[in-house]
Amino acid sequence: MTFRVLVVEDDPVAADAHALYVSRVPGFEVAATAHSRAAALRALEEDGPVDLILLDLYLPDGNGLELLRSLRAAGHAEDVFAVTSARDLAVIREGVSLGVVQHVLKPFTFRTLSDRLLRYADFRTTAEERGEAVSQDEVDRALSVLRAAPASSALPKGLSAPTLGRVTARLRAAAEEGLTASEAATALGVNRITARRYLEHLVATGHADRHQRYGQVGRPEHHYQWRGGGRPRPGTAPEGC
Repeated sequence: MTFRVLVVEDDPVAADAHALYVSRVPGFEVAATAHSRAAALRALEEDGPVDLILLDLYLPDGNGLELLRSLRAAGHAEDVFAVTSARDLAVIREGVSLGVVQHVLKPFTFRTLSDRLLRYADFRTTAEERGEAVSQDEVDRALSVLRAAPASSALPKGLSAPTLGRVTARLRAAAEEGLTASEAATALGVNRITARRYLEHLVATGHADRHQRYGQVGRPEHHYQWRGGGRPRPGTAPEGC
């Protein structure tokens, strides 16, 4: 069985990265990519039905959940992974009410998405092969396959997911101006060495770029810029797009 996936992501670089991730997972293929709500609707009309939508919640012409709400009203039943930097539990709850089966927080790696896609495939395959659960335990087992967190998504030692999220958000907010480790440390209330470890982690996983920035005096500083989702290097597996 092959699962067709529509990637909806406003950032073209991130969309390409997410599509590449999907194409690398056995049993999945990219049906289309879309950078807006309108383009997503066109893709569903022109490229045929899909099994799964990777849905960015922040689109240039409307919120992703608004798109999902309109799809449900029109009778679309595609499963949805919300792919977002949103950590508001109210937003997550609203997504669940609309049929979002997974929330994948940016930045993430291929390993993170691959694990969730393979769990989704197991869930779908089991549901279609067995058709009907014979007990509560079987229902619980089926849902646990879909919902359980991957055991292998740990960050490198000494890094934490909440702090990585804060560093990522700050770097994304800096846009083209970017940040030095010192600037990130000041903004986040951590020391420069800690800030640099997180920034270097984002560089290592392909989500940020590092340049030399020369000031008026003294040695040049490393300057970091968000890559908009990045093109992760093969084999990188820390939690993080």
